[in-house]
Amino acid sequence: MTGTFEELIDSETPILIDFFATWCGPCKALTPTLHQLAQEMGERLRIVKIDVDQNPKLAAKYRVTGVPTLMLFKKSELKWRQSGVPSLTQLKTTIESFA
Repeated sequence: MTGTFEELIDSETPILIDFFATWCGPCKALTPTLHQLAQEMGERLRIVKIDVDQNPKLAAKYRVTGVPTLMLFKKSELKWRQSGVPSLTQLKTTIESFA
């Protein structure tokens, strides 16, 4: 990934950030849902996974205290945030309301 996080989230296309950790069981459980979401949403959404152990400053900046934490940005604005493992239906409904 090139550029800064701020450049990444400054996009007209909604960006779903998945703050995760490699040791996190619920994070692993969420992965197939995110793959399915990416297939169904196509170009209308970009999903970026950020490992909190490799990016502790970024996780601290966004006050990520538990993983997985999902954040939806559009034009640098945080539109939605949730910790835990939402269903595919929940994610699609939420993202489509901001897309």
